[in-house]
Amino acid sequence: MTALPFLRRIAALSALAALALGAAAPAVAQAPKFPTRTIELLVPYQPGGGTDGLARAFADASRKHIDQSIVIVNRPGAGGAIGWTEVINARPDGYKLAVLTVELLTLPHLGLAKFNYDDFQPIAQLNADPAAITVKSDAPWNTVEEFLADAKKAPESIRVGNSGNGSIWHLAAAALEDKTGTKFNHIPFQGAAPAVLALLGGHIEAVAVSPAEVTTHVQGGKLKVLMVMADQRVKGFEKVPTAKERGIDLSIGTWRGLGAPKNTPPEVMARLREIAAKTAAEPLMHEVMDKQNLGYVYTDGAVFKETLAKDNTYFKGLITKLNLKP
Repeated sequence: MTALPFLRRIAALSALAALALGAAAPAVAQAPKFPTRTIELLVPYQPGGGTDGLARAFADASRKHIDQSIVIVNRPGAGGAIGWTEVINARPDGYKLAVLTVELLTLPHLGLAKFNYDDFQPIAQLNADPAAITVKSDAPWNTVEEFLADAKKAPESIRVGNSGNGSIWHLAAAALEDKTGTKFNHIPFQGAAPAVLALLGGHIEAVAVSPAEVTTHVQGGKLKVLMVMADQRVKGFEKVPTAKERGIDLSIGTWRGLGAPKNTPPEVMARLREIAAKTAAEPLMHEVMDKQNLGYVYTDGAVFKETLAKDNTYFKGLITKLNLKP
């Protein structure tokens, strides 16, 4: 027998042995795909406001894209700091997330929180809304000019509610003071919803919150919006003038998005961003947002991260200019 046929026979037998061993070996178990249990989405404000409404719309619309539920947990207090601190300190496994708002940037610059925006990994931005000045429907002011004129006559006599010290709505009212030479009496609440309830109850004269957070009461004839602090008129409030239309060079508002603790694994972040993108495109999500007059703006994690960095610089400068630090 020559060497070549012998070597071919050995190679064939080795191949058969390898196949036999492979058939006998147990299959390698595949890791279950995230998520395998319920995800908590923390809203750092009271139920009922625009942030809470957005979170609940997202949780409902996500059901088509994950096998597990997203449950909403409200953790109000300290202008959002209590809820965000809980998520920052949570296990970074993707099962505890937060709704992020612009206060994530403002609170640290006001000395009201020790965290930083980069303690979160951004998942996606879902919304952007301007500030607005809203009063009761039977209030004596029908224009923002009348409202501001009375504020100038009696400084600090008009109580303007916001969603907490250092909140974007507090900053918006303070920026309006700066632009118009007025002085309000700023009244903080644990979210926009309690501020709006206080306005309805006659405990304050106005709120500086988004149109979305007063929509129901405006439609019900209980409240009226005098002005929006935006570059253009807001859908659903087309008859309400912008600040710039009234000669006030001011455009300020909030955005809302989703974030996870900063050490969340890349594969989990990729899955969360996939879920967010698909959920944001759901008709149910748009239907709820339109009904609540929440402005739809979607950006992915990378672009949202750029927004955080840019706005962080802007609000640091604004807070310094207005000298709002306690």
